[in-house]
Amino acid sequence: MLDNKVITEKKKIGPVSRTIVTLLMIFLCLGGIVTVLRLIGHKHVVTAVAGTGDTVIEVGEELPENAAKPSGEEHILYQGKEYVRNRDLITILVMGIDKETVTEIGGQSWDTETEAWQGGQADALFLVLIDPHEKSIRILAINRNAMTEVDTWDADGRYAGLKTQQISLQHGYGDGGVESCERQVVCVSRFLKGIPINDYAAISMDAIPELNDAVGGITVEVPDDVIYPEYDMDLHQGDTVTLWGEQAYWYVRLRNENVFNSNELRLQRQKQYLTTFASKAKRQAVSDIRVAVDLYRMLEKYMVTDIDLSSFTYLATEYAGYDFDAQHLYTIEGETIQGNKFEEFYADEEALEALIIDLFFEEVGEEN
Repeated sequence: MLDNKVITEKKKIGPVSRTIVTLLMIFLCLGGIVTVLRLIGHKHVVTAVAGTGDTVIEVGEELPENAAKPSGEEHILYQGKEYVRNRDLITILVMGIDKETVTEIGGQSWDTETEAWQGGQADALFLVLIDPHEKSIRILAINRNAMTEVDTWDADGRYAGLKTQQISLQHGYGDGGVESCERQVVCVSRFLKGIPINDYAAISMDAIPELNDAVGGITVEVPDDVIYPEYDMDLHQGDTVTLWGEQAYWYVRLRNENVFNSNELRLQRQKQYLTTFASKAKRQAVSDIRVAVDLYRMLEKYMVTDIDLSSFTYLATEYAGYDFDAQHLYTIEGETIQGNKFEEFYADEEALEALIIDLFFEEVGEEN
């Protein structure tokens, strides 16, 4: 009797019910895939790039040996106050590479003028900080001419030691791909006193026109004259213009090499453009996650990165709603001088230390 009852009840499950069950199973499977991708992505994203996670961060002063502090945490003293490093920060180094296509990023040649391997210079360097405590995204712009210790190799490929050079040159001492990216990450971490960096994305500058137009153009108020007839650029300080296509590319790329400290003027434009683009893309992605996916797919042919599908899925779904605006973009104070051949930027060490404390540490006892 029991078996007959079971059989009778099964016969009552009609086509509509089966359809609902099937859709539910599909939904659960898709949800499971996303969950798995998020879990894998989180593990990958929070892992520091090799060479940046096992060094002592050289800021502040060590606490006295008898001071109480939780095991495994990095506590320091700075100006009489106790700070602890925010270990939940996710840091991503974004590099704008001075090469025309991603295929050229894979090339390598010796430049007799700069006496360096040219795997493509990091013409723009931005460190993205994702902070779960503040639920915010901040960006630290790094001057491409910042003088720091760079790992170098000679024309025969033999390691030539550390030399003080412009930070942007580090990417060139490599294959233009993963090797160059990892070396640039280590160099930036060293410049920032040993701050760990979790991920990287090196993007060829010629991605800009396609990305720019994909979000519907970028409107800016021009901070300085950008007048280059040969590139069809005639923008004057104070103009409000919506950038499209190649115009966006030249807006962030061009600088007048005959004007001292021209890189600082360009850096201001790059900061402005990046902030505006990121804010617009973020708004669109919040309302439709497919926007973020489409931008990622668009970037793939221009980009060398360790952010894979699972990592991107985690980042796009977890942090799309975090706060970000122009107030969340930081620069490093310092002085630019004319070197023997090229401009050289020297960071104000006290200001740099204060900035690192502000961005990467939290005062003990403060509510976060």
